[in-house]
Amino acid sequence: MYEQVSHSLLNDILIELDPSIKGEGLRHFYTRLGANFYAIHSLFTVLYGKRDDYRAQMQCLVETMARQYVLRPNHLRESDLEREKDHNWFLSQQWVGMALYADGFAQNLPDLTERVHYFQELGVNMVHLMPMMQCPRGASDGGYAISDFRQIDSRFGTLADLQTLADELRKRGILLTLDVVLNHTSNEHAWAQQAKAGSPLHQDYYYIFDNREVPDMFERTMPEVFPENSPGNFTWDEDMGKWVMTVFNSYQWDLNYSNPAVFIEMLDIILYWANHGVDILRLDAVAFLWKKIGSICQNEREAHLLLQLFKDCCQVTAPGVLFIAEAIVAPVEIIKYFGEDAINAKECEIAYNATFMALLWDAVATKNAKLLTQGIKSLPDKLERATWLNYVRCHDDIGLGFDDNDIRAVDYEPYAHRQFLIDYFTGRYAGSPARGLPFGYNDKTGDTRIAGSLASLVGLGTALQTDDPIALEAALKTIVLLHGMILSFGGIPLLYYGDEIGTLNDTTYLDDPAKANDSRWAHRPRIDWNKADLRNTPGTLEFRLFNALKKLIAIRKEVPAFADFNNRELLDVGNPHLFVFARFDIHQPMNKVLVVANFDVNPQHLNLEDLGRKAFFRHASVRDLYSGERPTMFKEELVIPPLQFYWLTDL
Repeated sequence: MYEQVSHSLLNDILIELDPSIKGEGLRHFYTRLGANFYAIHSLFTVLYGKRDDYRAQMQCLVETMARQYVLRPNHLRESDLEREKDHNWFLSQQWVGMALYADGFAQNLPDLTERVHYFQELGVNMVHLMPMMQCPRGASDGGYAISDFRQIDSRFGTLADLQTLADELRKRGILLTLDVVLNHTSNEHAWAQQAKAGSPLHQDYYYIFDNREVPDMFERTMPEVFPENSPGNFTWDEDMGKWVMTVFNSYQWDLNYSNPAVFIEMLDIILYWANHGVDILRLDAVAFLWKKIGSICQNEREAHLLLQLFKDCCQVTAPGVLFIAEAIVAPVEIIKYFGEDAINAKECEIAYNATFMALLWDAVATKNAKLLTQGIKSLPDKLERATWLNYVRCHDDIGLGFDDNDIRAVDYEPYAHRQFLIDYFTGRYAGSPARGLPFGYNDKTGDTRIAGSLASLVGLGTALQTDDPIALEAALKTIVLLHGMILSFGGIPLLYYGDEIGTLNDTTYLDDPAKANDSRWAHRPRIDWNKADLRNTPGTLEFRLFNALKKLIAIRKEVPAFADFNNRELLDVGNPHLFVFARFDIHQPMNKVLVVANFDVNPQHLNLEDLGRKAFFRHASVRDLYSGERPTMFKEELVIPPLQFYWLTDL
C-alpha cells in the first residue's frame, strides 16, 4: 500500500467531514491525524478492506475521532501536549499504583473522594478503580458484564461523582485508571436486546448462529475459561432461537470485531472515558478479541492489529492516555501486547506481569528462588517505551501458568509441582499456614487456580488464630518482602487495597447467592475503616505494615535506578534461596542498587566478592536503602536474615 493512496483518501475524507466538527480548534487533531493516518489506513484495510462498506466505515472512523477531539476539555488537551514532550513520563520510578473496588475501599464515589488523602499518605499516585460501569444485578461477573458503557452503576454513584473524583485526583497529581471491557457485553446491553428483538444490524455485533454446526467447529479447539461455573463457549438464546458465543459466562456475549461498526463503537467508548479525565485505560480480555475457527481464539494476529488500531486512533484524539493490556498469557505471548517488531509500544504501553507474580508465590511456597530465577531468565525484554505492571495480588485468581520447560529446568515435574502449590496455598499441604481457596477447577485437566487475600495466603490469619508470634512475624515479613520485590523490579508497582493493612479473606460473600460460587470474592473485601485507622497506632500489625510499605514507596521514588528503562541485570548467585538482581541509573550507570531477597525461613549468606564487588560498589561502605544501616557482614559474606531483602548501595 502506497502512502499516496492513504493521503488521497484522507483528503477525500476531510472534504466530506461533517461540517459540525470543523473548526480552528482542530489544529493539533489534524497534525496528529496526518502523522498517524497511514498506519490507521493500513490496519483498517487489512482488517476490513474487503467489505463493501469499507469506505463509509473509514469516514465514520475519522469522524468519531474528530467528534471526541472537539469534546476533549482544554485541560486534557494541555496535558496531552505535556506528555507528548516527555513521552517516557510513565517509566519514572515516581509512579506507584493501587487497585481497588470503589464500593469496597469506600461506600461509593463521593465517599472515595473524601478518602483521597489516604493514597497520598501511603505514597500512591495511580488509582485503578475496578469496573464501575452499569451492570445487571447478579449476573455481572464482578462488573465485567456491561449493560451500558457510558454510565456509572448507581451503587457507585453518578457520572458527575466520577468527574468530581477525577478532578480531585488530578489536583493531587494522582493518575486515574478505569476498565473498558472490550471483548463482550452483558446480554442486557442495548445492542444485545436489539439483537434479541431480531435486528440484523445488531445481531452482526455478536457471533450468533442458527444451529450448532459452526459452534461445534469452534468448540473443537477452544478451551473453557470457567469450566466449573460456565462450561462451553456458546449459549442458546430462547428469545432469538439462536446460539450466541459466550466465552466467559452465559450472560456475556462476545463482540464481533470482524464488523468494523463494532470497532468504531468501542473506540468511541474509549475516547469517551478519556475525555472524562481517565489517564490510563485497562483494556480487559484483549487476548480474546478475534475469533477464528481451528484456533484457541486467543492471541490471534488480528487481535494485535485491533489493539494497534485502537492505539493509533487514540494517539490522534487523546495521545496522553495510556493502555494497559489485560492479557494473562504465557511470557512469549504477553510481550506481544506491547507490539512486535517495534522499539516503542504500538499496542499497549503497559502489561500485567502475571509471570513475575506467580513466580513470587512459587518462591513463597518452596522457600527458594530456583523457579523464580529461571522464570525471569525466560521473561523477554520489554520494548523501550513500555513497562510492566508488577503486582502481588489483584482482584483475580493466581494462575500457575509457568512454562513447563522452566519447571523441568529446576528439577521439578510440572504436574506434581503445580499440585503441590495448589495444596500449599489452599492449606491442604501438611504444615502450610496458607488459607487460600481453590478457584476454577477443571476436572478434564486437573488444573485449579487460587483465590485469597495476600494476608491469608502468607499465613497471617493462621498466626492470629493460633496466637503464634513466630508465625505472625514470618507472615508480616513475607508481605513486606513481596512488596520489596515489586517496588524494585522495574515497572509500575500495583498494590491491592487492603494488603497494606493485612486484610484477611472476607467470607461474607458466601451469604450472597450471586457471589457464593465464585471464591474470588474472598479477596474483594469491604475495608474495615476501624481496622485501617489502626495504621496510626504503634504496636499494631496495621501500623507495622502500612508504615513499612509507606517507607518502601518513599525510598523507591528517590532512586533513579528503579525507573524502567531495561536497566535490570538478573544475577544467578548459586544459592537457590536467594533472588538477586541489580538495577542501575541509565543516566549515571555507576549508580547501582543490588537487590538481594531471601525467601527461606533460615538465614542465608552471599559472597559479594564472588559477584565481582568492584563492579557493583565503588566504596568500602555498603548500606541498605530500606533500613539505612550497614547489613551484617562476615569478611566478604553478606548475611541475609530469614524472609528479608536488601536494597544495597554504596552512595
